[in-house]
Amino acid sequence: MNLYLASSSERRKDLLDSINIKYIIEVSDIDETIDLNLSPIENVKALGLKKALAVAKLHPNDVVLGCDTIVLYDGVIYGKPKDEKDAYRMLKTFSGKTHEVISGVGIICPKKTYNFTVTSKVTFKDLTDEQINNYINTKECFGKAGSYAIQGIGKNLILKYEGELENIIGLPLKEVREILGELL
Repeated sequence: MNLYLASSSERRKDLLDSINIKYIIEVSDIDETIDLNLSPIENVKALGLKKALAVAKLHPNDVVLGCDTIVLYDGVIYGKPKDEKDAYRMLKTFSGKTHEVISGVGIICPKKTYNFTVTSKVTFKDLTDEQINNYINTKECFGKAGSYAIQGIGKNLILKYEGELENIIGLPLKEVREILGELL
């Protein structure tokens, strides 16, 4: 039985590589539009499963892992920044405050489906405009939900975090490893 990762995320690849699990990448081409009738947690949970289902249809006898991660503050989902102004807005919003990073995971195998969320909390330092702009100038903020990468230079923006670091990076490795250990 093969494991398919329904993601093109470099961070998810790196995390799976760190636990020596062999996998094949097959990106799911799904509509990731947020459903306004669902809560943010319901949305991310559904998206993780939707990604896995799209690939599982092509590989019904294998295991497929799908994941989606959001940044949530004050009931608002913060995605990837559109430009420098958007990145600044997000980082300024998070300055001195705590937000949540929530991953929705879908794991599908021939006899069972797993679908769950994992939540971590990140507290930012009080940031000056200069610190925010210096970080944006590194370009690391682009392509990252919430406009930062805790595993990179972005760690310098953070006062503390609660929960699983790997979840904040983009894949709740502890939970995924437990399930995959039973399946593979």
